[in-house]
Amino acid sequence: MLYSLQALRALAAWVVVCHHFMQIFFDFHASGPIGQFLTDRGAVGVDVFFVISGLVIYLSTRDKAMPARRFLLNRALRIAPAYWFYTALMALLLVSASQWMPHQAIELEHFVLSLLFIPAENPGGYGQYPTLNVGWTLNYEMFFYLLFSLVFVVRQQHRLLLLAAALLLVSEVLTRAGLLNHFYRNNIVYEFLLGIGIGVLYCRGWITQGLWLPLAILVAAGLAIYHLDASMRLLHWGLPSALIVFACIALEPYFKGNRLLKALGDCSYSVYLIHVLVLYAGWFASERLNLSPYAVFALCVPLIAGLSWASYLLLEQRLYRRMSDWFEARRSTPVAVTLS
Repeated sequence: MLYSLQALRALAAWVVVCHHFMQIFFDFHASGPIGQFLTDRGAVGVDVFFVISGLVIYLSTRDKAMPARRFLLNRALRIAPAYWFYTALMALLLVSASQWMPHQAIELEHFVLSLLFIPAENPGGYGQYPTLNVGWTLNYEMFFYLLFSLVFVVRQQHRLLLLAAALLLVSEVLTRAGLLNHFYRNNIVYEFLLGIGIGVLYCRGWITQGLWLPLAILVAAGLAIYHLDASMRLLHWGLPSALIVFACIALEPYFKGNRLLKALGDCSYSVYLIHVLVLYAGWFASERLNLSPYAVFALCVPLIAGLSWASYLLLEQRLYRRMSDWFEARRSTPVAVTLS
């Protein structure tokens, strides 16, 4: 386990939380340099997530032979249950509080497509976002997992080439030919490859641990993100995000063994799923009781943290283990053969 990645996952999740705070409470009309930065650059947390995802998937499957269906099942069990749960909660919120959320809408067909990780135009008319809006990133994640499952049918030395070729074919050819949703024609998908590239460097021992050079890389990457917008997302935010991941791995000795960072990283996925629901509840309270948005946000932060930890323990750990055990038991159960 790389504790530096756990810390970075937590930081990326909370940057996204702050970004959506600016959206929900201020409609992205920021005041002050910090608010402006979170408004304009807070979404970069997603880019960091995608790089880490590519890295983690590569490290966890390197030199392993498994059926593609087993890999996909493991990833679905890890991602889907919590996402489905919070998507259902968001649907209930949209149904019960639609009069306070004029830009949000829900339809049954779109809700089902959201659960299946299939991109579709949101009924609110603002793009291809699922019922739980933050789930758009999970549509890319599941797309990446599906393509990555192809690597298990070839030898180790050919896996990365096959994955890159498949990604280019789908994203650049099939989408332009109209055979696949244009949602996937977004260069953000190549950030998974950046993470895999870092994984290759790490496994070959080419990431040298240190302090000053990694810190200099972090500063340079941060300045790049600060000064560049997302018009060329892979170049402007993807590459700096990859440099941040690279530098954090080089700083691993300064993170290693920190249980708090591990815990924060563990529950980062639940933070990502839960925070919009909590922020909407906080926004309702702020509007109806005329409370300061910043005071409400100060209450939302520990609430998000506490709920996310409970979600990690119950939905991500306990439910995952039970479902994995159930599928494993079914897979190992011998089939009775009756001779007539």
